[in-house]
Amino acid sequence: MISIDELSIFAKKKGFVYPSTEIYGGMQGFFDYGPFGVELKNNIKSSWWKSFVQDRDDVHGLDGSLISSGKIWEASGHLANFADLLAECSKCGKNQRADHLVEDRLKIHADGLDAAALNKLIKENKIACQFCKGEFKEINSFNLMFPLQIGAEKTKESTAYLRGETAQMIFVNFKAVADSSRVKVPFGIAQIGKAFRNEISPRNFLFRTREFEQMELEFFTRKDEKCPFLDDSHLGQEFLFYSEEAQDQSKEHEQVSIKTMLEKKLLNEWHAYWLSFSFKWFLKLGIRQENLRVRQHLKKELSHYSSATFDIEYNFPFGWKEIHGNANRGQFDLTQHAKYSGKSMELFDEDTKEKLIPFVIEPSFGVDRAFLAVLYDAYSMRKDESGNEVVVLKFAPKVAPTKVAFFPLVNKLESKAREIYALFKEDFLSTFDRSGSIGRRYARADELGIPYCVTIDFETLEDGAVTVRDRDTMKQERVKIDSLKSYLQKNL
Repeated sequence: MISIDELSIFAKKKGFVYPSTEIYGGMQGFFDYGPFGVELKNNIKSSWWKSFVQDRDDVHGLDGSLISSGKIWEASGHLANFADLLAECSKCGKNQRADHLVEDRLKIHADGLDAAALNKLIKENKIACQFCKGEFKEINSFNLMFPLQIGAEKTKESTAYLRGETAQMIFVNFKAVADSSRVKVPFGIAQIGKAFRNEISPRNFLFRTREFEQMELEFFTRKDEKCPFLDDSHLGQEFLFYSEEAQDQSKEHEQVSIKTMLEKKLLNEWHAYWLSFSFKWFLKLGIRQENLRVRQHLKKELSHYSSATFDIEYNFPFGWKEIHGNANRGQFDLTQHAKYSGKSMELFDEDTKEKLIPFVIEPSFGVDRAFLAVLYDAYSMRKDESGNEVVVLKFAPKVAPTKVAFFPLVNKLESKAREIYALFKEDFLSTFDRSGSIGRRYARADELGIPYCVTIDFETLEDGAVTVRDRDTMKQERVKIDSLKSYLQKNL
């Protein structure tokens, strides 16, 4: 597997992702998606929206504002608790995130360690600044929220924030959605959108950035109620599981099922259902199951709102890292917003004839991290017909940025090839390439992950058929133009 730096170079070269404002020196932690990257990203988001919203009767969509009142973030606890621990060099003044510093130097898991523990590890192991070899000051807390000024007058009320997560926009609109959509518990509200965190030290390309996109669902239930959707397909779902016990005892992860986790009372039924549903969605994206695992959060690292959280992690070259968080948020957010706003967050339960504040299960996905995992999992090498090593992106067809490439065998056939290309480009996101040898064009298509290449040759003029090449098998077959649409629909 290539390194994260090598992948970022490849992604830039092939038009997937560029460093933002690079002509002015760039800004750390910000990226722009290029022509192929934006298509891949949109395909991931479309797949999620279809699976989690459009295909369901119990989930409703929302698109909240990027900028929001400070009162929201005070109520949610972000202004008090949304912070990382900062290690500042006393000599050169460079800042680093303290837990990452310790993890990198000592090769241990440091998530959830407090300032005292990190200070002790830094001092005992004589960890010095990597830039100037200076000593670090005592670790301080650094809030990750991005404040900004609304209007001309500078008052406490005019201070707003770029949202640190999309979830809070769902919670503050909870009653509005419930009332206007006439929903009953259990139901969910979902959103895809940007979030912003002033990371101390962004790193690992798209994995840790200051501007990113989330796909989040807040699912509202009664406490510990049964989930009617939890069937054998979910209960029997197996995956690598890194339990709290295994982490405490420095053991390896092991294969378990959702059923086993329920029997051990690690989570309730709705939590189990959404964890399984989320895991299955990553498999639908084409990510190999052996590269995914579920990790249970240690009690000391649980977010202030969570009673239980399970991450789905991907096996990146820089280690197993979170690409999805699945948290039991309980009643924390709704009760906090009711307290701070003075507005009721209760719903009337028609079944019990009582008012209730629902409990919340939250499946939360990072779009950019899902993108990175899909790109990594698709990246492969093979030898071409000349024996040269070439890159092939083996995207699942449903997320591939471009579905079909059309080639004239020689330039004399360009007119006929463009005529055929025009017949299909509205049905399948396609590209047309006439430059270079046919072998070179195949190689370019493989590097972009295009599942099928269609070549128009001289025989096409006689038999009305084209040559279709499969990206993964490299097999070629003749397909009648009249049958090409159904052929591609079936295989894509």
